[in-house]
Amino acid sequence: MKLLLLAGEESGVMYAERIRAEVLRRCPGAEIRGYGYYGFKTEDLAVMGFGQVIRRIFYFLRVERVMKRRAVDGWRPDVVCTVDYPGMNLRLSAYAKAKGVKTVHVVCPQVWAWRRGRIPKIERSTDRLCCFFPFEPALFRTGFAEFVGHPLAEDFRRAYGGGRAGNSGGVVAMLPGSRIGEIEKHVPVMLEAAAALSSGPSPIFRGAVVMPAANEKAFEVISRAVARSGVNNVKVVAGGAREVLKSAAAAVVASGTATLEAALAGCPTVLVYRVGWLFAAVARIVIRGVKHIGLVNIIAEKAGAPCPMPELLQKDFTAAGVVARLKPWLSDESAAAAARKALADTVALLDAGGDAVGRIAQFLM
Repeated sequence: MKLLLLAGEESGVMYAERIRAEVLRRCPGAEIRGYGYYGFKTEDLAVMGFGQVIRRIFYFLRVERVMKRRAVDGWRPDVVCTVDYPGMNLRLSAYAKAKGVKTVHVVCPQVWAWRRGRIPKIERSTDRLCCFFPFEPALFRTGFAEFVGHPLAEDFRRAYGGGRAGNSGGVVAMLPGSRIGEIEKHVPVMLEAAAALSSGPSPIFRGAVVMPAANEKAFEVISRAVARSGVNNVKVVAGGAREVLKSAAAAVVASGTATLEAALAGCPTVLVYRVGWLFAAVARIVIRGVKHIGLVNIIAEKAGAPCPMPELLQKDFTAAGVVARLKPWLSDESAAAAARKALADTVALLDAGGDAVGRIAQFLM
């Protein structure tokens, strides 16, 4: 079996690694290739905002050309499995499908939030869509999309059994995102909030603020920012976000998969995000299908439940705003317990009976 497994961002790579392991378990002789085999790195593929895409347009055109000619045409896989990263991945999937190659796309594009007109194009681009959220399959034609459950929910259940790893109250987690553009916009505000938490004669929080970095480049950028700031209660660590979230009293997390990890960890979380003015202006126009941007809040919204994570976006994402929302959780255990219960009620909606990755692998065999 020859499998072309394509993931272009950190969260997608995490899922792709799980899929790869499951395929090899079922088919030990399988040959599996991805972007890395052809010389492309995840950190170079993951960009944020229109500006970065435009500046690197020739790079992305080269990626697409190489993957079509060398991977699809030259290597000729039996199956192409694309994981998230729809802008590039669905173009490559459509190309492979037109060449008669079986295709499966994992992680539904966010058509429930914006550009529902993409649905027919997605249906033409791949043979099967594996969805992580229960409300997504109904958006597509019958039999095309399937809710397989969420791999992260299974990971947390196996690793922690649904319980907290412990909460001594000694740590607040701050996750600024994995992309450099996100980090540059989020870390300064997070550092200001970290300093405010421990300042004054009666500080709100006397423990450490821990910033897990998603990759090596992120670690370098965050570490430099912390060193320049002079804030002395912040510790940067390489990876380990789940463990940090599991033991943290509370968290501040940039919108994305990490907010789902925070919910699964049962960690009361403030969701934050800031983008450039042009991207924000366009987003306000095109995002129509949801009232929130956080994955956990959207799941709750679609189920008619209260949204468990306060959101601070754009100009509302300030150090003062962050501190105001963290304070009740850090000073009142009943408030923290209520926040944890709201998160648990929401993530329970992600259960599809277990073995999401196994279901995906079945579609690939």
